Amino acid sequence: MSIPNEHTVSEPATAEEKPVERPLGRRAQQPVSVEQLSQERALVVGLELTHRHHGKPAKPASSEPDAEESLAELAELAASAGAQVVGRLMQSRPAIDAATLVGSGKVEEIRSYIDSQHVDTVIFDHELSPTQLRNLERRLPAKIVDRTQLILDIFARRARTAEGQLQVELAQLNYLLPRLTGRGAQMSRLGGGIGTRGPGETQLETDRRRIGRRIAKLKAELERVRATRAVQRSQRQAVPLSTISLVGYTNAGKSTLFNRLTRASVLADARMFATLDPTVRQIRLPSGRRVLLSDTVGFIRNLPTTLIDAFRATLEEVTAAALLLHVVDITSPSAPAHAAHVVKTLAEIGAEHTPQILVLNKADLLPDSGQLQNLETLTHRLLGETARQNATPAVLISAHTGEGISELLNTVDKQLTQDPVARQRFRLPWGEGRALHLLHDRAAIISKQYEENYCEIVADAPQSIRESLAEFAVD
Repeated sequence: MSIPNEHTVSEPATAEEKPVERPLGRRAQQPVSVEQLSQERALVVGLELTHRHHGKPAKPASSEPDAEESLAELAELAASAGAQVVGRLMQSRPAIDAATLVGSGKVEEIRSYIDSQHVDTVIFDHELSPTQLRNLERRLPAKIVDRTQLILDIFARRARTAEGQLQVELAQLNYLLPRLTGRGAQMSRLGGGIGTRGPGETQLETDRRRIGRRIAKLKAELERVRATRAVQRSQRQAVPLSTISLVGYTNAGKSTLFNRLTRASVLADARMFATLDPTVRQIRLPSGRRVLLSDTVGFIRNLPTTLIDAFRATLEEVTAAALLLHVVDITSPSAPAHAAHVVKTLAEIGAEHTPQILVLNKADLLPDSGQLQNLETLTHRLLGETARQNATPAVLISAHTGEGISELLNTVDKQLTQDPVARQRFRLPWGEGRALHLLHDRAAIISKQYEENYCEIVADAPQSIRESLAEFAVD
């Protein structure tokens, strides 16, 4: 999918108007894409804010990462995009430099590093303002990318469905629009004819208006997607099938767990954001109830707000779920920060009150599983007071080996309130094969006894099945 930018939206030259040769800055020459990053040497740069007077790093809040950890995650993002990370630079300063994010001395150090290490791309671990981006492009002989643009480019590569591509394009255009400003006088030309205001309009103004029209069109198309999803959701709700959504930090093992539970073949690897487009499959619980399980995109700290807005139609599946499986990589030293960020993102999309099960994944990689015997204490450490208030249960599993999956399914069975399960005795006359099949398919058979004219079955059956077979129920 091509990323609309200041060049792709330009009008082609007519026969009477030949292209004007003009010098282009680095950003004007070519928009950065993941495909270009795939063969490039990248330098990642972070900024650590310190106490103004003491010169010590400001202690981050419990839910916020420190600068070194965030920079390591940025390097992993760049590697997921295919770049070769050849170096990391960190600067500590009391405040952000309004002109270049980092100080002028650090900019010169970056320039020297670019020259000595043949760096093609510099990736900053912050969202750069249009002014900062423009100033850095003027002073550094390399492509400049910020964290938001890198995430957007990864999303653009991973989107496979038409809906996903629409959402990514909308996020990219919202990111690009304010960064059209200040392209310079050399990027202006006279315009005229249909679609412009007349002679004297700059190319910048034309591009801005065209991008605005494209954004409006994408929003209208995504609203139609929302309407379609709402119809599909209402049709599903007409049948007593609960929806369960997998949520969690990126690379926590959600897709591996999804494949384990559904026997699907969703892409699951170590790359960040390996799964982008949501997938829904039906699974059967131990009680016999059938539920829908959806695998969603992983969350990440500093997830661009443009992505949250653009993916509103997809994230509505999370808000409409009856239960969330919050998957946490228990082997990560940053597990508490990751869990806190997921909780924060769920609050932003209005899903903070949805019941959760904390799924502690990758137990097979723990040196000693005995350290996790007190799951209640661990749950409180990961989710804070929210876990205690909501009585959030926790299950230790390994999606890779299958350890703990049975316990997880039993916990899901207990937590779901829709279509509740109760024990019921049924007396089925001979010839009621449909009712017998329904009990075997949608209920848990406890006992079965054949008599001369009927078959008596005791089963733990969902309410919908008990109502459907009420004529055969006996006290």
